[in-house]
Amino acid sequence: MKTIKRDLVIIGGGPAGLSAAVSARQNGCDDVLIIERDRILGGILNQCIHDGFGLHRFGEALTGPEYAQRYIDEYEKMKGDVMLGTIVLNMDANRNLLVSSRKGFTKIEARAIILAMGCRERTAGAISLPGTRPAGVYTAGAAQNFINLQNIMVGKRVVIMGSGDIGLIMARRMTLEGAKVEGVFELLPYSSGLPRNIQQCLMDYDIPLHLSTSVVKIHGKERLTGVTVACMDEKFQPIPGTERDVPCDTLLLSVGLIPENELSRGAQVAIEPRTNGASVDDTLMTSIPGVFSCGNVLHVHDLADSVSEESALAGQFAVSYLGGNITPPVKKVPIQPGDGVRYVLPQAVSGQRDFTLSLRVASPSRNRIVTVKDGEKEVARKKIVRLHPAEMIHLKVKAEKIPESGKLEVSVA
Repeated sequence: MKTIKRDLVIIGGGPAGLSAAVSARQNGCDDVLIIERDRILGGILNQCIHDGFGLHRFGEALTGPEYAQRYIDEYEKMKGDVMLGTIVLNMDANRNLLVSSRKGFTKIEARAIILAMGCRERTAGAISLPGTRPAGVYTAGAAQNFINLQNIMVGKRVVIMGSGDIGLIMARRMTLEGAKVEGVFELLPYSSGLPRNIQQCLMDYDIPLHLSTSVVKIHGKERLTGVTVACMDEKFQPIPGTERDVPCDTLLLSVGLIPENELSRGAQVAIEPRTNGASVDDTLMTSIPGVFSCGNVLHVHDLADSVSEESALAGQFAVSYLGGNITPPVKKVPIQPGDGVRYVLPQAVSGQRDFTLSLRVASPSRNRIVTVKDGEKEVARKKIVRLHPAEMIHLKVKAEKIPESGKLEVSVA
């Protein structure tokens, strides 16, 4: 087994990894390596043939492949290095990687690493969906892959469980391919997806959305024949007497995403339970010096444009680390979510630089003020007309406002 040394290794060649790599090259790092398990770069964007990407980054609506190609072209112009069809088997706390490809095993000793592995979908097993295991049950992303990349139609009569953005987009996609979408059934009393997708993917196609309703059982032996749905109470338990059967041959699951942090956990990277991603500071550095995290492996984003923006910062900070310009701070000021806030990121800051706080609220509301406080002292605030858990909120915080000790709390008032 051969051993190679690299300055910066980026694990993942999707939108996060590509943006981080381009940024690292732009900021002066000539030795950048992207490791991607697929045979091509682009990640999940390759199967997202709908438009809407790039409105913030490029000022125009692009499809997923077009958006990814912008970064691929830029990285290729820089003659960036890539290992395709390569899987990272292990990462340790000393930034050593063991990778596997058709050429065999390779040990890579990296001076810095950026984690950009993305996320995966929850499956029927992950949510303990009752019933048998017939054909016709897919995650929404798997169905998207079959239809958009392999030209395989997965079904003709469809039920969608959960209202995440991929599920909403697939409701429209299945309809355009001639399938009948019986409805989208959401456990929560509000949609999990972006409001624009509710309008463009459901309302524009007369696809019903049933809130506080979920699939409680699936039917069929060889092939799915239908599902039972029921209304849910405040504790997310089925309300007796509200059950009804919905005939269908296909069930798409859009019930949440999980950051791919198996490598991170194996290296003993500290994980934030609220996001299931790494706990990071204001440079996006994890608990292991020289290991950074960005994109959906850090926390699930609503926009690819936001992934790219965050990952560009990760690339910049990784180069600064390699140059000795940033080091893990001796003291950190923790940031925690308060009333009305589901999670915040970063989880701690040094107070040495301005930073952008990212957060999600716990429930929908209107005309509220998001505040960052050091005890009773207000550090930052932002008035927002419409707040929704599906839409990430960004708030700029000045370094001079950050206390030298104590902690910050973010809340909605």
